[in-house]
Amino acid sequence: TQSMTNRQLAKAYEPGDVEPKWYRFWLDQDYFHADAAAPKTPFSIVLPPPNVTGSLHMGHALTGTIQDVLVRWRRMQACNALWLPGTDHAGIATQIMVERELLRSEGKTRHDLGREEFLRRVWAWKEKNGGRITEQLKALGLSLDWKRERFTMDEGLSFAVRECFVRLHEEGLIYRARRLINWCSRCQTALSDLEVAVKDETGSLWHIAYPVAGSDERLVVATTRPETMLGDTAVAVHPDDERYRHLIGKKVHLPLTDREIPVIGDAELVSMEFGTGAVKVTPGHDLNDFATGQRHGLEQRSILDLAGRIIAPAPERYCGLDVPAARTAVLADLEAGGLLVETKAHTIPLGRCDRCDTVVEPMLSMQWFVKTKPLAEPA
Repeated sequence: TQSMTNRQLAKAYEPGDVEPKWYRFWLDQDYFHADAAAPKTPFSIVLPPPNVTGSLHMGHALTGTIQDVLVRWRRMQACNALWLPGTDHAGIATQIMVERELLRSEGKTRHDLGREEFLRRVWAWKEKNGGRITEQLKALGLSLDWKRERFTMDEGLSFAVRECFVRLHEEGLIYRARRLINWCSRCQTALSDLEVAVKDETGSLWHIAYPVAGSDERLVVATTRPETMLGDTAVAVHPDDERYRHLIGKKVHLPLTDREIPVIGDAELVSMEFGTGAVKVTPGHDLNDFATGQRHGLEQRSILDLAGRIIAPAPERYCGLDVPAARTAVLADLEAGGLLVETKAHTIPLGRCDRCDTVVEPMLSMQWFVKTKPLAEPA
């Protein structure tokens, strides 16, 4: 009693003197480990796995604290409480990290190493750097069952993912379709909308004349992407626009090609007030045009390869050019043919890969999708 009376509490709380000691004690006593054979009522939470590439942020601390409160509460209620820890492989982000280090230290790309060696380097990087998050979770004092720690590319998890995929496919909830994706030609991968950083940038709005077939009339369209006209499959006007209503159903010559394409009326795509009131439709390289093409049964033409270079069925003289070079060549040929009517400064929303800042191209690709309607309706 006397020794307790004489002991002075520190004026300020020093977590380093308290928290690691008690966390080690909790782990030594196995307090966080759930016994699958226990007859108690089970209660389980899977930690949403943070990316192995980084470190925790305030959001992780908040949600981790909430989950910890719930798990500890159930544990104190004598439930068989399991809180499963793990990390996510974060494929593209990890790849970028390893590629940067490879270029900095050896001046090489992943293509120089080849697939097998590059994968070995990625796994080595994960083993070296992937433990930071685990240590941070422990520093927060979270009551995770570390004996069950998982990684999203563990063999067991990979098997479960494949099994789930097959079952959803058999139920018709997963299907394949040719759709437009966000494609980064530098990272050579499809990107989700969340991985595309869109911001307004200074560009141009070009007015291009499309000669009407069997007539001296010219239909002038406005576009910010003149190079993609090589893949046009229609020109759209507003069905209520008196200037162009008489052209709906007729055809125009697609400049720089030997093709004729139809004039369609579409109130969803076209604004009578924007540009000239007539727009080119390129279903293979624009999200809005793709939807328009589906409404009207238009052909989908892809005139860019995965490296971002022009390919057939574009005219041969443009094949092999990248997008900036193709734009320059197309504009020069239009001007030489007297079809470039006007060029205006214009601000455009431009999407860039949020990892390497490369301009993202909408590309046609056979992709897997989840049918969300029957899943969302009950909710």
